[in-house]
Amino acid sequence: MNYRSLTAEERAQLESQGCVARNWDDVEVSPSFDARYVRNAHFSGRIRMGAFRKEIVLPGGLSVHSGIYDATLHNCEIGDDCHLFHIHNYIANYRIGAHTCIENVNAILIDGRTTFGNGVRVPVMNEGGGREIPIFNELSASLAYILTLYRHRPAMIRELERQIDEYAEQQVAEMGEIGHHVRILNCGSIKNVKIGDYAELIGVSRLKNGTINSNDYAPVRLGSGVKCTDFIISSGVEIGDSTLVDKCFVGQGCIFDKHYSAGESLFFSNCQGMHGEACAIFAGPYTVTHHKSTLLIAGMFSFLNAGSGSNQSNHMYKLGPIHQGIAERGAKTTSDSYLLWPSKIGAFSLVMGRHTHHADTSELPFSYLIENNSESYLVPGANLRTVGTIRDAQKWPKRDNRKDPDQLDCINFNLLSPYTVQKMWKGREVLDELQRLGGENTEVYGYKNCKIRNSSLRHGRELYNIGIRKFLGNSLISRLEGKTLKKMSDVRAALKPDTQVGLGDWVDLAGLIAPKSEVTRLLDDIEKGKMTLQRIRERLQEMHSKYYSYEWTWALEKLEQVWGCSVNKVSLEQVRRVVDEWQEAVIKLDHMVYDDARKEFDLNSQTGFGVDGDREQAEADFEEVRGSFESNSFVKAVLEHIERKSALGDKIRVALEEVKE
Repeated sequence: MNYRSLTAEERAQLESQGCVARNWDDVEVSPSFDARYVRNAHFSGRIRMGAFRKEIVLPGGLSVHSGIYDATLHNCEIGDDCHLFHIHNYIANYRIGAHTCIENVNAILIDGRTTFGNGVRVPVMNEGGGREIPIFNELSASLAYILTLYRHRPAMIRELERQIDEYAEQQVAEMGEIGHHVRILNCGSIKNVKIGDYAELIGVSRLKNGTINSNDYAPVRLGSGVKCTDFIISSGVEIGDSTLVDKCFVGQGCIFDKHYSAGESLFFSNCQGMHGEACAIFAGPYTVTHHKSTLLIAGMFSFLNAGSGSNQSNHMYKLGPIHQGIAERGAKTTSDSYLLWPSKIGAFSLVMGRHTHHADTSELPFSYLIENNSESYLVPGANLRTVGTIRDAQKWPKRDNRKDPDQLDCINFNLLSPYTVQKMWKGREVLDELQRLGGENTEVYGYKNCKIRNSSLRHGRELYNIGIRKFLGNSLISRLEGKTLKKMSDVRAALKPDTQVGLGDWVDLAGLIAPKSEVTRLLDDIEKGKMTLQRIRERLQEMHSKYYSYEWTWALEKLEQVWGCSVNKVSLEQVRRVVDEWQEAVIKLDHMVYDDARKEFDLNSQTGFGVDGDREQAEADFEEVRGSFESNSFVKAVLEHIERKSALGDKIRVALEEVKE
C-alpha cells in the first residue's frame, strides 16, 4: 500500500479530536484516509493507518464504524477498515491486518526479538529431561514421534534439531503480526504473539510468546480466562473456560475447555481436553479426556479415551519423576483406573482397575487388563468382539475437526492393519508358547507381570485367528474385486504386489502406519543431511498415500506362509479357501458385536426407566428414550455389514468359479 504524510488540515483535525503524536511527521496514512474516524489516539514511533470506510458488526448485532478511538499506538501499521477502541494500556510494534477489530484490551506488544514460540523446548514424557522437543509451526505427529522416541540415533536427532532451530531463527522478528478479520475483545495482556487471519480472542486473560496459526479455512477461537505461555496453536483449535496452556504444541482441530490444564505437552490433531490435567504427555491424534480428576502424565497416547479419575504415576519415590509409559493406539481407561509407569499397554486395549506391576501387553492387542485382588489379569483379544471398539473405529473419521486443507498429520484410521495384525500374529505365538511351557491344563499363566486364565488364553487365540483371517481376506478381495478373472494366470497377476516395500515389521508413528523399513530409510537420509523439513514432510505423506500398496505386500507374504507356496504357484482352491474363511470370520465377528450390542438393551439396562410404574412402563419409557434394539442405527449398520460382506463374498466366489486353472 502507498502511504502519504498527513496534510496540515488533517493534523489540525486530529488534534481537535484529542489526538496526540510525539512527531506528526512519523505518521503516514492511506490516500483514502478520513480523519473523522480517529479520536483520542496517542501516537509514538512510526505509525501507518489505512482507510476507515466500513462498519463492523460486533457479536450481538451492534454496528460500529471502523477507526481508532481511545488508543495508544507505538510503531504500528493499521490496515484498512480496522476498529480499535478502548485500549487501556497500548499496542506496540504490530502490523494489524484489514477488517480486524480490537476492543477493550489491556496491552498488545512485542518486546524485543522473538520467535513467537518456535524453537521452545518441551520436555515431553520425561519431566527430568532427555526428550526435549523443539516445537515449531509445522510440527507433525509423525515427526514429533521420531524426535521423541528415536533418541538411540543421536546424530539424526541433532540434524532435526538443527533444522528446526534454523526454522525458528527465520521466524525471529521485532514486529508482530495480527492477521485480517481478527477479533480481539475484552482481553488482558498479549505479549510476543503472532496471530493469524480470522482468529477470535474473546475474554482471554494472558498470552505470551506464541503463535496462533489461524486462517480463513480453520479459524482459531480462544475464550474467557485462557492463559497460554510458550506455545504453538495450530489451525481450527478452540480453547475456552480458563484453560491453562504452558509449553505446549496444540495440533489442528483440538478442543480444550472447562478449566483444563496442560503443561509441557504435545497435542496433535483432534485431541480434546476438559476438566482434567496433562503433564509432559505426547498426545497423538484423538487423545480425549472429558472428566474431572483425570490426569495424563509422562505417557504417549493416541486414539485414547480416558475415563473419569484415570491416573498414572511416573515416579517411585527414588530418583524422581523419570518413568514413562506408552498406551498404543485405541487404548481406553475406565473410571478410577491407575497405571504405575513404566508400563506399555497394547493397541485397542481396555484398562480397568489399579495396576502397579509394570505390565507390558504390547504383544497382545485388543485385550482387557483387569485388576483382581491387586493382581493384573489379561484377557487377550476380548476387545475385538466389543461394540465399543467397532463404534470407535467408525466415529473417528466422522469426528475429524480439521478444516484446513493443509493438514499436518497423516492419520490412518484402520482398525486392522499390518501394525495391529502383526501383533495378533505374534500374540498367537505368545499364547501358544505359554500353553506349551505351562501345560494345557494350567489354570493361570504368568506373562510380563500379568496373569492369563486358561479359558482367556484359548478364547484369545481363537479371536486372534478370526481377526487375522478377516484382515488377510479383506486385502485379498480388495486385489481381486473389479478385475477380469478368466484364467488362473489372471488371478495370480492381480495378486502380484506393486512393490517389495512393506515386508517386515510395521510401526505406528502417532497416526501414520508405515513399514519400519521405510521409516528407517527416511531416518538414514535425515542423518546424512539429505533432507529438509519440507522434504521430510513429503516423504511421510508419501508413505501415507502408498499405505494400501505397502499393506498388500505385507499381507501377501503372510498369505504365502498360509498357502505354503508363492503367489506364482498358488492354486485356485487355496484362493477360494481364503475367501471362505474371510466370509466366515467377518460374519462371526459381526455376530459377536451384535450380541454385545444387545446387552445395551437387556433388562439390566432398563433399570431406572419407568420409575413410577411397572415393568411394561419401564420398557415403554426405555424404548421412547433409547429406541428399540432393532431400530438402533449401529445395530442396523452391523446387520447391513453382514449382508454386504456376505454378498461380496458370494460375488468373488462366483467370479472364481468361472476361472479356469
